[in-house]
Amino acid sequence: MMPASVDRNRFLHQQRRGGNPNVLSIDIGGTLIKTAVVDDAGALISEFVTTPTPNPATPETIIALIARVVEPLPEFGCIAVGFPGVVRQDCIVTAPNLGTQHWKNFDLETALHDTFGAPVRILNDAIVYGLGVAKGPGRECVITFGTGMGCALFIDGSAFFGLELGQHYACDDCSYDQYIGHAAYLEIGLDAWNERAQRVINAVHALTNSDRLYLGGGNSRRLTFALPSWATVVAPSSGVAGGARLWHVELDRWFSARQRPFEIQVRR
Repeated sequence: MMPASVDRNRFLHQQRRGGNPNVLSIDIGGTLIKTAVVDDAGALISEFVTTPTPNPATPETIIALIARVVEPLPEFGCIAVGFPGVVRQDCIVTAPNLGTQHWKNFDLETALHDTFGAPVRILNDAIVYGLGVAKGPGRECVITFGTGMGCALFIDGSAFFGLELGQHYACDDCSYDQYIGHAAYLEIGLDAWNERAQRVINAVHALTNSDRLYLGGGNSRRLTFALPSWATVVAPSSGVAGGARLWHVELDRWFSARQRPFEIQVRR
């Protein structure tokens, strides 16, 4: 059901304008939700809106928040979502920093489509973040430092692998989410957190053998040490910029199984 605050006629009108190339790009995080309308190349054509993630972070509360944020934004023809967990074509599998108990097996694609009347594509947030910066050639890796830790690997700018390293052990019984996430930063302070971040960056680089490593997420701005030549901090807006690429032809194969009839109109 569409939240009461949404003008349904406006979104039905957008559905009728399926050829609109603009993308509503949504980066869902455990702490913040970032939203913007971008063009086909990922450039912002609206305000970059950042809002706190609701608590509890259920599908209902998050969809209602997105609906309120979207109302004043420019019109769009399709929707791209970066989600903090494992995403399959038909449902959410895990959402460790939102509450897997709320999200497991939830069909977020259909829920957003029914709310906004526009076609939807969803991938893991680290993958979408990386699509905003990974251009190739070679092997590129993205690490996001936020509520937890996201990680994705790219080959020649488009072939990608979501590694879910945040849920793997960093040491003893401590996952990377626990070791380097925001709760750890608050507990151990800036200097100790940076020591951990440096170890994580070096470990992930050694694991992935990447040519370039991009560091994003809200806590990447807290890095205080000199980065190696193969690592760079990227802009917070990379997550929404990457959303545009979900609708490029090169990524059709990841979504074709659930393509709706009118999605053909917004293909590049």
